[in-house]
Amino acid sequence: MSAFNKILAVMDPSVTQQKSLLRAMNIAQKTGASITALLCIYDFSYEMTTMLSIDERETMRQAIVDEKTDWLADIVEPLVTGCSQSVDIKVVWHNRPFESILYEVIDNSYDLIVKGTQQHDSLKSVIFTPTDWHLLRKSPVPVLLVKDHDWPDNGNVLAAIDINTEDEEHKNLNHKVSQSCQVFAQLLNGNANLVNSYAGTPVNIAIEIPEFDPVGYTEAVKQHHIDAMHEHGAQYKISPARIYVREGLPEHVIPQIAEEIDAELLIMGSIGRTGITAALMGNTAEHVVDSLNCDILALKPDEFDCPIKR
Repeated sequence: MSAFNKILAVMDPSVTQQKSLLRAMNIAQKTGASITALLCIYDFSYEMTTMLSIDERETMRQAIVDEKTDWLADIVEPLVTGCSQSVDIKVVWHNRPFESILYEVIDNSYDLIVKGTQQHDSLKSVIFTPTDWHLLRKSPVPVLLVKDHDWPDNGNVLAAIDINTEDEEHKNLNHKVSQSCQVFAQLLNGNANLVNSYAGTPVNIAIEIPEFDPVGYTEAVKQHHIDAMHEHGAQYKISPARIYVREGLPEHVIPQIAEEIDAELLIMGSIGRTGITAALMGNTAEHVVDSLNCDILALKPDEFDCPIKR
């Protein structure tokens, strides 16, 4: 966890229970990382007050920033009272929250973004905002999206691996995800787990080629993935008993395994829109992520070029 020295906790102005800050403090207390609580605010009506001068509008905006800074300080103070952990506070006025978050990361070299997700009470599901999706796709540093799942000792951390890739960038990202899984498992005094899915026999092949053995083919594919996953897991001392290989689409298999082992955290790679990332970050992403009752850590490859520039 020494790689996470500076944590940026993104605050939610609509709630007082800040999941992101609590999770950031949980990590920082075990790693010694510093924390900055960032609140992004914006009110379009203040930009439309044309009867006021630019200076007057700036004064009004600053008054709101000061008010929210005091509000945020009142939330942070009881959390840090009596503990060695300190939390810096920053409030920014920006009409695109994800950009202000990424600017803050780039300008101040943060190692991790922690952001809470929103609970939709009527649907009893978690809602991922556009800001969440922008951060997952564009952040140059790991993004931890926090749900209401606790992080107890002896918990399970689950890493989603695309073991069948031939692409070097994907392979390197597999190792990065596995390393992070091992590190977070140590942080939780828990267990590192790996999951991978594979496609079954295409129906049209079995129909068009009579002599084709679909059962044998599927078993061969399954064994290939199992062997590859066990070889990969051995590099990180992950027991074969904690390596899960299932037939099906990633968006079905990953939540299924996460629920079976009651995972506290899912770690995944975000590299583009292919392979396992396409399932998690593409059109079905909302269904995948919403069905997970655990935190999600998204990692980028080392060569990732952030599209947000100063």
